[in-house]
Parts: sequence; structure tokens; C-alpha cells
Amino acid sequence: MSNRSWFYASSGQQQGPYPEAQLRDLITRGTVGADTLVWTEGMSGWQRAGDIPGLVPGGSAPPSVPFPGGPPPVAAGGYGGGALSIDVGIWELLGRSIVFIIGMVLVIPAPWVATWFYRWVFSRLYVPGRPNLAFTGQPLDIWYVFIAIGILTYVGSADLYYLQYLSIPIQAVLSWMVIRWIASNLSSNGQPLPIAFNGSALGYVGWQVLLYISFITIIGWAWVVTAWMRWICRNIDGTQREVIFTGSGLEVLWRTIVFVIACIFIIPIPWMLAWFGRWYASQFALAERGTMANA
Repeated sequence: MSNRSWFYASSGQQQGPYPEAQLRDLITRGTVGADTLVWTEGMSGWQRAGDIPGLVPGGSAPPSVPFPGGPPPVAAGGYGGGALSIDVGIWELLGRSIVFIIGMVLVIPAPWVATWFYRWVFSRLYVPGRPNLAFTGQPLDIWYVFIAIGILTYVGSADLYYLQYLSIPIQAVLSWMVIRWIASNLSSNGQPLPIAFNGSALGYVGWQVLLYISFITIIGWAWVVTAWMRWICRNIDGTQREVIFTGSGLEVLWRTIVFVIACIFIIPIPWMLAWFGRWYASQFALAERGTMANA
């Protein structure tokens, strides 16, 4: 393997060839990471560097199937599509979720706890073609939004029903602001991503209100959630690939019911939280533009 020449993909472009010694130097300097796609003669296609045995510390995948010829073309827009995935430890997810909830209830720590939690989540999220995804937002960027969200957690305990109803659109606008903030503060390999969420605040409020109304139907909320997620995906701009939500209303329904029933027994909560979170993340995917229109 030491005599091979290697290619790696960066920003959708093929780089190389590089002697293996030089590639390892790039790995040491952080230019090539475990999630960077690489190729050398004898491989059937591009693979993550971390999946090549012996190339990156910790790699343990089986060797590639030999395939003659040059490197396959790198897909335009960042290595093609595929489903997202998240790698979270059961107890770590539970612990951080508890800290997040406590931070919001205490109000003052909310901006710092929320930022800390989002940074951790995105560091565990794998997006095809976007290695080393990270969240770069700062606690004081929209601190007032998280303070307001924290305060609204107490509205539910008030006996004033009109105040509870008024909080619904307010909560929706605050959530809309958080989504816009998150989308504008994502990076890959240390480079900011030109992503923006351009869905309107009014549209977001409409979905939130529709969700509350749909609970009257007992099960209709699951289909509203599914349609809402697809609306959010359609309004994510700045990517050459489109973000899609592949889950169905029925899947959302039965998985949520199983999750809620299991959590009633307390003990299964850590496992169910990880199970549901991993599934939910996997329902978001990247596809080449026009794929869904042509499906």
C-alpha cells in the first residue's frame, strides 16, 4: 500500500494523485479527515478515509474490492446523496438531554446550554459529502430568543388559558429564529457552509397551529409533522443538493407511540431516546436536485 498514489475529494473536486507518505502528512495536518472521501487503484469507488484499514487511526473496515482504471468521478455538489446518520452514545445522549432541559428551565443558562448541546449534536451527525460537520454559533448570538423560550416553559403551568394560546405563535416564531440561526452557522472541515433557512415566519406559525389542531384527530398529527418536515427541507437554500425528508406519517405515528409507551416505564428511556433519535436523523437525506421531481 505504501507505493500507491491516492486521490481525495475536497469541495466536490478531485485532488491528487499524492504518494501515500504525502497523504498521511495531510491526514496528520487535518487536511484529510476520517470522513474525507479517498480513492486509490484497487478500490471499487470512493470511500471514507476512516474506513480504509490502516490509513487513519481507528480505521477497521474490510479491504476494498479491486477495480481497474482511474478514480470514479466525484459527484457534483459534494459527493452525491444519501441519508444522514447520527452516532450518539445512549448515556451521553440522555445526560446531555437532561442538562439541556434543566438549562432551559433555569432560563439564564439557556443560551449557553443550548449552544453546547447543538455543537455536540452536529459533531455526531454524519452528512454525506460534508465531513467534519460542526455548529459554530455562539451563545450570545440570539441569547434573547433562548431566554424567551425558557420563560415560556412556565406558561403551561399558568391557569390563564388565553396566555397559553397566545404562547403558541410566540413559541413558533422563536423556534423559527433558532432554525435560521442553526442553518446559518454550520461548517464542514472548518469552512462555513452557505446554508440558509428561508421559510417564512408566518408559514412556520401556520404549521405549528395546524399541529395543535391536528391532535383533535388523535393520529393526524403524525402526517402534519411529516408534511411540516418536508416544508422545512424545501426551504433550505444554499446547497447544490436538496434536503429531503423520507419518513412517512405512519412511521412517525407508530414509532412515536412506541417511544411514549416505553418511556412510561422509565427504565427504557435511555435506549428509546437513542433509538428514536437515530431513526429520526436517518429520515433526512441529500439528493441531487430534481431527483424528487422526477421520482
